[in-house]
Amino acid sequence: MKNTTKIILLSFRYVYFLSSILLVIILSTSCNQNNKDLEQNELKSTIIQTEKDFETAVREKGIQTAFYEYADSNAVLKRDDDRLIKGKEFIKAYYQNPAYKNDSVSWKPDFVEVSNDGSLAYTYGKYLWKVKDSTGKFIEFNGVFHTVWKKQKDGSWKYIWD
Repeated sequence: MKNTTKIILLSFRYVYFLSSILLVIILSTSCNQNNKDLEQNELKSTIIQTEKDFETAVREKGIQTAFYEYADSNAVLKRDDDRLIKGKEFIKAYYQNPAYKNDSVSWKPDFVEVSNDGSLAYTYGKYLWKVKDSTGKFIEFNGVFHTVWKKQKDGSWKYIWD
């Protein structure tokens, strides 16, 4: 009888020990997921703010300067007839065209997603591009943008695709 009682007590201790370990694993996994969700939300907020700052820079500094400042050195623009403008310096040269001096553009992301490791993000939404014609009237073009962002070594975000 004593041996049976010892075995039962050891079994209960063993089950208690395993249950405790399982509970710790479940709680730590849950906390890690909550922390990851919080980090993702913070990163998404940072990207939305970066989009706002980019748009403000376009309005205050002009299209050429803003698109240059917010471009990664290897950024690519897809424009017009599916032409690709590759590299920050070529983007600057592209927007050097005098036609862009009177243009304005505004946009707002409708969706933001960030990679699990927090190094890349993408946004998309609607934009409004206004072009002044030869008579001085503005012509409006509506569209959808898609931007891919890359986190820089200094913690800032630059676009790599627009």
